[in-house]
Amino acid sequence: MHNESMTELLDKAVARVRALTPETQDEYARVLMSLADDAAEPVVLSQEERAAIAVSKAAAERGEFASDEEVRAVWAKHGL
Repeated sequence: MHNESMTELLDKAVARVRALTPETQDEYARVLMSLADDAAEPVVLSQEERAAIAVSKAAAERGEFASDEEVRAVWAKHGL
């Protein structure tokens, strides 16, 4: 039997996610739902998401990757 209330840790995590942009909240929600569903269906990507992945793959093929400084900036932007 499951408990319908959240644990304190999950409640804290959700509170932190609420402070993020709507787009980032959706990304976190997708990950959480995927982890929570043992028989999860694949996430259907939008055309915009598919295009972004294609751009990223092309950059990787060219050997273009984010610098350490750029990666640190992204982490800092999200408080990590």
